[in-house]
Amino acid sequence: MSKSREEIVALVRDTLVRAGSTFRPDKKAAYERAAETESNEKARWVLNTIIANADAAEAACSPLCDDTGIPHIVLEVGSGSAVTGEMLDAIDEGVAEGLRKLPGRPMGIMGGDRERIDQSGGLDPDSAGVRPAPILLRRCEGSTTRLHILMFGGGPAIRGKTYRVFHRHDAQVVIDEIVSWATEAVAQLGCSPCTLAIGVGRSHFEAASMMLEAQVDGRYDVQSDMEREITRRVNEAGIGPLGLSGDTSVLATFMKVGPQRASGVRIVCMRPACCFEPRIATVEL
Repeated sequence: MSKSREEIVALVRDTLVRAGSTFRPDKKAAYERAAETESNEKARWVLNTIIANADAAEAACSPLCDDTGIPHIVLEVGSGSAVTGEMLDAIDEGVAEGLRKLPGRPMGIMGGDRERIDQSGGLDPDSAGVRPAPILLRRCEGSTTRLHILMFGGGPAIRGKTYRVFHRHDAQVVIDEIVSWATEAVAQLGCSPCTLAIGVGRSHFEAASMMLEAQVDGRYDVQSDMEREITRRVNEAGIGPLGLSGDTSVLATFMKVGPQRASGVRIVCMRPACCFEPRIATVEL
């Protein structure tokens, strides 16, 4: 490791806190644009209140939401760099320290497999009892090792969907299905406006991985034609912030399409990331 274990632990710790407490500049700008153009008075109040909440959370380094989230990690490794078991241990320790510093809401369930499923083992009082999801590894250029931390709340997981779509050799068929899923999910989620995170792959694992990468790579100020269409059509449903009606049900769509196979289906993973998501921060190790 070019950095010491202690340095990596500290960097990961502070990155997790930043992910859980801070809006990226392009996301804050998207909220400000939405508030300026929103025609519904109640919806505009919600948007401005979310901005004020984000400002307060950033100033205090406190959680954006009481559902502080489950850490999801994307690790980018350049061709001239290497990841060791020692580095992975340091990342794990940094995540634990970050959950304690944020602090994360204690949500880790104790016990064996059955007890964790039925929640009979009780909750771990330690914020670090919330174990991170498995690390997603991907390549990048140069000698960089770059770590992205995303904090995933429960509501979007409840309303998300991963399923196969028969494309019929027409991308519009897939887009129409995504719009249908997203409109229903946003209406049921409650904590909108959303950022729709969408992955399209050859398997459930690949589609979910693409959905995660879409949040890492997505920009509110850079949208593809497909992303703009999905956002526009879901907004036309008029669901609005917190479901109060209005022009802004979705701030943006982040969509990543992976390799596809010659078959009749595309596997689509759609996550209606809530009004505080993607909660993401990045650091180079």
